[in-house]
Amino acid sequence: MQKTLIVIGGGAAGFFCAINAAKLNPTLRVIIIEKTNKLLSKVKISGGGRCNVTHHCLDIGELIKNYPRGYNFLKKALHWFSVKDTIAWFEQRGVALKTEKDGRMFPVSNNSQTIIDCFLQEAHKYNVEIITSCEIIAFQKENNLFHLTTHNNQHFNCNFLCIATGGYAKSLQFQWLEKIGHSIEKPLPSLFTFNMPQHTITQLMGVSVDEVQIKITHTKLQTKGALLITHWGISGPAVLKLSAFAAKELANKNYNYTIVINWLTQYTEQTLREEWLHFRQQFASSKIFSKNPFALPNRLWQYFLQQSNINEEIRWADVSSNQQNKLIKNLTAMEFEIKGKTTFKEEFVTCGGIKLNEVDVNTMQSKIIPQLFFAGEILDIDGITGGFNFQNAWTTAFIAANAIGKTEAYSLSS
Repeated sequence: MQKTLIVIGGGAAGFFCAINAAKLNPTLRVIIIEKTNKLLSKVKISGGGRCNVTHHCLDIGELIKNYPRGYNFLKKALHWFSVKDTIAWFEQRGVALKTEKDGRMFPVSNNSQTIIDCFLQEAHKYNVEIITSCEIIAFQKENNLFHLTTHNNQHFNCNFLCIATGGYAKSLQFQWLEKIGHSIEKPLPSLFTFNMPQHTITQLMGVSVDEVQIKITHTKLQTKGALLITHWGISGPAVLKLSAFAAKELANKNYNYTIVINWLTQYTEQTLREEWLHFRQQFASSKIFSKNPFALPNRLWQYFLQQSNINEEIRWADVSSNQQNKLIKNLTAMEFEIKGKTTFKEEFVTCGGIKLNEVDVNTMQSKIIPQLFFAGEILDIDGITGGFNFQNAWTTAFIAANAIGKTEAYSLSS
């Protein structure tokens, strides 16, 4: 009798599990059930519509440093399906990937539709059935068979079930999984920008700095990277990385906290103070605005001068000690009050999900319910921006597919 795998979720992890399981065992009936009328929606919008497939970090020990949560679990999982395996998987299907300077990897076509077409072609090739606009609201298991119920009271049965629904924003959305005995790590937003309502620096929206250091006061949380000033506050890789690693702490603060920005990462406040005499001597007769020794954007340099009560026409030699101290402080330790957050584009990511101690890392199978599997962001694993969340999807989905396919193949031969 033909066995059936149902994958709940028509996103990256769901498709990757389905097509790999179907390829591994052609006798297995594979069905994807997606609650919306859209398939692979995150794949579509990722990387500004180019699809940031993964990150070119081939060392697993280095790669997992980009995952604020779940890194030990993922470290083991990546030995089953790594970044190298991801690159090879796509290339074997005619999808060449390219690496950009920051390590992000995209299809050479620069179009996410290339990835979507690849998945749809694989699904068609291996007879994966796809059902959309169908939400599974509950399921139970009896006699080694899963019985699924939909929002409009339809029913499906299957031997294997993989849940790849993506992350949920609210704890209530996990109730249908808690009812079957699984524990949930409370979901919280990750990858968000910092809001500074009515702060004067927002007048510089569009100005960016290649590298800054950001610290959250009264914590050990800090990061370095590029920063972008927006009309609501600040964004960019440094902010997004910090938001991911500080997700739980910032939620506990209700997203009201203070940060300190060093705009000149080559200096501390102390070392810049020591270097200042050199600048005063070197540019003594020059107007301070026209001689910016730090390669900062002109608008930002002008802003720092204004905030330090320094007239742009004044010569370097004529800056008072009080003005000098203010400018040094603003350049290396400027404080900002943050009030609230904004989701980064459409790339909403949550931390939280199915607790990892309830999942077998070698199979992605539930330790509570046999033949139930998880893949992707539904697990309590999340990475920073840059292709890391997709790599988690590919890795966990492949492991689940491999375990399901091999289990079914073994049952047929025995």
